[in-house]
Amino acid sequence: MQRRQRSEERFYLKSGNNLYMSRIAKKPITIPEKTEATFSSGVLTVKGTLGEIKKTFRPEITIAVANNEITLTPIRQSLDVLALWGTYASHIKNMLEGVNKAFEKKLIVEGIGFKSDVKGKELHMALGFSHPVHVVIPDGLKVTAEKNVITVSGIDIELVGQFVAKVRSFKKPEPYKGKGIRYSDEVIRRKQGKKSV
Repeated sequence: MQRRQRSEERFYLKSGNNLYMSRIAKKPITIPEKTEATFSSGVLTVKGTLGEIKKTFRPEITIAVANNEITLTPIRQSLDVLALWGTYASHIKNMLEGVNKAFEKKLIVEGIGFKSDVKGKELHMALGFSHPVHVVIPDGLKVTAEKNVITVSGIDIELVGQFVAKVRSFKKPEPYKGKGIRYSDEVIRRKQGKKSV
């Protein structure tokens, strides 16, 4: 217990009995135009021009929606609760942004004979295996595949990130020729192959 208290003291600067806490979460979050937000029974609902997102939040952080603003208040000053405070603020900002402007990530499929195509609600890929790879596209995501560039977009940043990471995991880029699936902004550290004598 004493060790935990010492770690909290090192993590947060003290001024009297107050702790300097999250810079992100201590400011009220402004709700954009044409956007509605309601909080009830631990569930925050955000509606915008592109759709609706619902997320459940733990009771350690009090969330209040009033005067076109969302305010977050921790119920106690402890390391775990203060960590949630900033995290929840980031989640809410992403929700407010996503319902008005969709998040987008791109993957590049690189390799001889590697192909990608969207058929109905599935992403079909040929990745050099003895079998094709089929991935079901979750509801709420829009996926396109053109010239071996897979584009994933949606209002939920977590859903977009999880799906893109799942697709990339089927064939991670190797460091010699760069073959595989990589993010469009990902830089692959290349290794030099063995030289024949």
